Amino acid sequence: MPSVAVLCCCIFAVLHFTSITLAYENLALHQPAWQSSTFESYTADLAVDGRYTDLGWKRGQCALSGMVQTTEWRVDLGEVKSIHHVFIQYATENIVWDKDNYYTTLFLGFSVYISNTTNKEDGVLCFRDTNYTNATIPNPVNITCPYHGRYVIYYNNRTHPPYPEGYSIYAGNVLCEVEVYGCPILGFYGENCSIPCPQSYFCHITEGTRLGCLPGYYGQNCSKSCSQNCFCNITEGTCLHCIPGYMGLNCIEKCGENTYGAECKQSCGRCSNGEPCHHVDGSCPSGCNAGAYGVKCKQSCGNCSSGDPCHHVDGSCPSGCNAGAYGVTCKQPCGICYNGDPCNDVNGTCPSGCDAGVYNHDYCDIECPEGTYGPNCQNNCSLNCAVSARCNVKTGKCTGGCQAGWKSSICDEKCGNNTYGVECRQSCGNCSNGEPCHHVDGSCQFGCEAGVYGKKCDIECPAGRYGRRCYETCGDQCQGCNRFSGVCDLGCLPGWTGQRCDEPCTFGNNEFDQVIYMRLFSNFFFISMIDV
Repeated sequence: MPSVAVLCCCIFAVLHFTSITLAYENLALHQPAWQSSTFESYTADLAVDGRYTDLGWKRGQCALSGMVQTTEWRVDLGEVKSIHHVFIQYATENIVWDKDNYYTTLFLGFSVYISNTTNKEDGVLCFRDTNYTNATIPNPVNITCPYHGRYVIYYNNRTHPPYPEGYSIYAGNVLCEVEVYGCPILGFYGENCSIPCPQSYFCHITEGTRLGCLPGYYGQNCSKSCSQNCFCNITEGTCLHCIPGYMGLNCIEKCGENTYGAECKQSCGRCSNGEPCHHVDGSCPSGCNAGAYGVKCKQSCGNCSSGDPCHHVDGSCPSGCNAGAYGVTCKQPCGICYNGDPCNDVNGTCPSGCDAGVYNHDYCDIECPEGTYGPNCQNNCSLNCAVSARCNVKTGKCTGGCQAGWKSSICDEKCGNNTYGVECRQSCGNCSNGEPCHHVDGSCQFGCEAGVYGKKCDIECPAGRYGRRCYETCGDQCQGCNRFSGVCDLGCLPGWTGQRCDEPCTFGNNEFDQVIYMRLFSNFFFISMIDV
């Protein structure tokens, strides 16, 4: 960290639960902001735009990171400033901030740093939460941090499980506003920043005690002047680097080629007619090109009606928003309103409710939770889906099809027409009295028709058996025993008669008897003739 920013070694931070007198200026308003990850269009600058009347996570007034293990957000004050306190307003989803509010789990464990570089480790730690719980963490918070620095950094992590009770497993941030209060000009202190510090000194913002030399001075009493436009070693006066807006070995050259600020590393915005921005603060003297706004013309206009230009200072759209966008700057995307209707271009609500697959009151911007579908997510996915209760959030169509025994896109119909199993592909039948088989496993709940057996009645009676459950035994005299009725389809063995060949023949009743009779009669006649 440059020596000019060596402020002190101790850490002093107090979290106030009562309001702090806001006589200081908000140094962070509309300043460049950055975050380590961004969810959709909810960029870091939304936390320094001065708007936090709606604390819903997707209402366009809060910066939103991804759900990650480490999250960082910072604002660049443009140059070293004398800071008094930091105000943080976290999202609440516009419901009571108490132990049951989900956002407490994300907020717990946060830290705030002040640094002269983008690296928090180069600065000082103002505050780190180690004691709060879901029930005690305040929102908003005011963190007293009387230091000098250029960057204010918010940090949180979930990298060393197990986490304290009540902590989320992710460290995503939902910052609706971060305000940094202090003196806009170095060398002054007091609530109105009206009391000069001792000449050439950094001083404590409330007490006025010396903290170090102002840029441009060095020596034991900060009484020696550095070279013009140069940050010098506070002891020896050697030039370390240039003050913002200048470059070169002796710091006499202004930033050029559309750059500005410290070390000329910042790029100018879209100034009107391609004019260069101010070499120190990046402002555009003649305003912005069409499609850009802000003091530095670095912010892009939203989706203004009919492509109209937005206001060059605050980005508002005088004629309202095109369909699909809402808000003062028309940067917030509408939810999915019923039947594709446009949302209200001021507050984003859907006048006719939500289309299938989304909910969230009138905003219709949150996809149905798993297991629900349809308009306002009022329908439950079928428990008969292949992956139970998982379906398309719009149509209810089951993910991966149906469980065995069910059909239709939403798996609400049992297999029919003597089918069962996965996709009703397997055939069944032969259940007693024509009853349908079970739609899942094909079993016959009331037994089988005659001639078959088994759980699914799909096994034919073995040879020699017939009837229901194949309990009946065919007679030994039967040829071609019918497995259904026991009738001997191929007839009986000699000497037997009846449908099941279970009746012995009486004399003369069949061909066998007649053959025997004829033979006996022939023998008798032959013997009689001999006797004559």
